[in-house]
Amino acid sequence: MTVVAGDALMGTYRRFPVTFVRGEGTTLFDDAGRAYLDFAAGIAVAQIGHAHPRWVEAVSAQAGRLAHVSNLFSTEPQVALAERLRALLGWSRAFFANSGAEANEAALKLARKATGRTKVVAAAGGFHGRTFATLAATGNPEKHAPFAPLPDWFTHVPYGDGAALAEAVDGDTGAVLLEPVLGEGGVVPAPPGYLEAAREACDDAGALLVLDEVQTGVGRCGAWLAGAAARPDIVTLAKGLAGGLPIGACLATDEVAAAFGPGDHATTFGGGPIVCAAALAVLDVIEDEDLLANAREQGARLLGGLKKAAPALEARGVGLLVGVELTPEVPARQVVSAALDRGLVVTESGRNTVRLTPPLTVSAAEVDECVSILAEVLG
Repeated sequence: MTVVAGDALMGTYRRFPVTFVRGEGTTLFDDAGRAYLDFAAGIAVAQIGHAHPRWVEAVSAQAGRLAHVSNLFSTEPQVALAERLRALLGWSRAFFANSGAEANEAALKLARKATGRTKVVAAAGGFHGRTFATLAATGNPEKHAPFAPLPDWFTHVPYGDGAALAEAVDGDTGAVLLEPVLGEGGVVPAPPGYLEAAREACDDAGALLVLDEVQTGVGRCGAWLAGAAARPDIVTLAKGLAGGLPIGACLATDEVAAAFGPGDHATTFGGGPIVCAAALAVLDVIEDEDLLANAREQGARLLGGLKKAAPALEARGVGLLVGVELTPEVPARQVVSAALDRGLVVTESGRNTVRLTPPLTVSAAEVDECVSILAEVLG
């Protein structure tokens, strides 16, 4: 029987009536033993699938050695992960947190400290977290309303409009904060040249370019970073980095990172040994199994299949971050629920976009099965 949350948990989620108890690769199993094709991956988190043997081994081994000592001391997995990310990206010093929102908080504080400026330009439709500052950075008035007043440091401009962004960036601007693809805002990729235009605007004003790659990074879009060509000063990662364990990373160039000194920012649990060991395993598997290429190949197959299956709807995305925009009268939750009934797990992005973010290990046969189910659901 499905477990019901009842009164023991706060009512902050509209949960679907399914209780998952086990995962293997791209398959989830509920408490009745039914199998589901997982094209959600915990909202772009299970980057190498569920219970990958190398991930399980790394987490188990580290749990048997050392779980926590606080950031008053160094640990081997944390140092190794920082060095690995620096090598993969060709730059960056790391601050490790526990989530994407925390990584973005660190980025905002770092930009403030490095520039001495308070103004941040962000995009309408963007999503950066649910803390007070990251909620204020999020370009969605509906999410702001229950918690107003919020910090007033943020100016929002239309996503993809380089001219509007350049006009908003001035001598008071400390940072421009953007997603390379709007993850919660309908799966909208940045138009060609948009991130580069943001880079130019930042250079002209002496501001920092901060890319929120919480959802797009770590191979999700077929590259380690979706916005690397824009040469960001700060990047944030989370979701897929540790393959299911909570981690966030604020990465910055050496020059910008130097603005933080002892006591400027901290976390008790961030970058603990177990989550860093998990992240190292994720990076190893992505490299060894050539999953960046698989994300590009299967992402193209998924996008092409969806366009054929539902030619009247717009399917868009980059790599394995794909969305299907429904007609205005059809809420995404309706389609997500119907897919779940047929054994396919997908998620909502905004009110009427269905989002697909399968593990990077997904196969062509699984992509075709997903398309077939959605074709049936969409009619």
